Amino acid sequence: MFYSSERELKGNQSAINDFYQNTLVKAYLNTPNGQLFYAHAQPDKAHVAIVISSGRIEGLDKYKELLWELYTNNFAVFIVDHQGQGRSYRYLKNKHKGYVNNFGDYSADLNLFNTQIVDTVWQGKKLLVSHSMGGAIAFDYLANYEHSFSGAFLSAPMFDIHTKGIPKPLARIIASNAVRLGFQFSYALGQTDYTPEEFPLNVLTSCELRYNRFRQTYNEEPLLQLGGVTYGWLNSTFTFLSSIDELDVDIPLYIASAKNDVVVDNEAHYRLANKYANITLESFADAKHELFFECDEVRQPVLKSLYKFCESVTA
Repeated sequence: MFYSSERELKGNQSAINDFYQNTLVKAYLNTPNGQLFYAHAQPDKAHVAIVISSGRIEGLDKYKELLWELYTNNFAVFIVDHQGQGRSYRYLKNKHKGYVNNFGDYSADLNLFNTQIVDTVWQGKKLLVSHSMGGAIAFDYLANYEHSFSGAFLSAPMFDIHTKGIPKPLARIIASNAVRLGFQFSYALGQTDYTPEEFPLNVLTSCELRYNRFRQTYNEEPLLQLGGVTYGWLNSTFTFLSSIDELDVDIPLYIASAKNDVVVDNEAHYRLANKYANITLESFADAKHELFFECDEVRQPVLKSLYKFCESVTA
């Protein structure tokens, strides 16, 4: 397998940009509420398709390196920007506000993307790969819609979140009451428009190169920027997370858990893995939240686990 490395990333940037500009097919998918931006590409010797459900504040533009790397390894690749972020439609006048009417709207979009785009272009075996919020969306989708995925690889899935010093039961009550009082479109306490943190302060990755490239991309394309969450998003998310133990997914799942994660609560990974026999969990030492954007010492073992899992479920 080919692995994109930090040492060679600068030199490979022209190939990555060429892949993005000339190989990826990019378009918009119409939905009842707005357009979803998506892209896909299929190498000649593709044997499996990987469909990516990205995390909050993420989308195609952030995943260029990974998509190029997967394509180079002869995987067909598909990705859609979730509603409210990336190049897809956003509900509110202030485009920085993270909002969703109902958390299930995300998985309804993913189902639409899978049925109208992925299954139209690709008829072979498929693996669903996700990160963070995208993992919660993937789990919801797999539990509620008919599909033909052979398995799902969940990077640091958002099965519970850290509430930054506020007890979780209190945070849920605050979000619920704020929505009941009509503040669903207001930023939750402490949330603001997009404000990039300097690398030493970031909690996402230990890789300065990949972190700075992510921030540079968003600085060059302001429409990609997304700020904090609203009470509406928070309440919808808490409602979904409270029901996650009731969902049943019957295909093989692989949870890649970041040992030093302070964004999602890893305890939920272990709780779910202990409940289902079809879940494999691996914890990656010295890893922050964004496993696909970590330093090579973390990222490559994560991708090795992804490829091994993919082979095991699609052979």
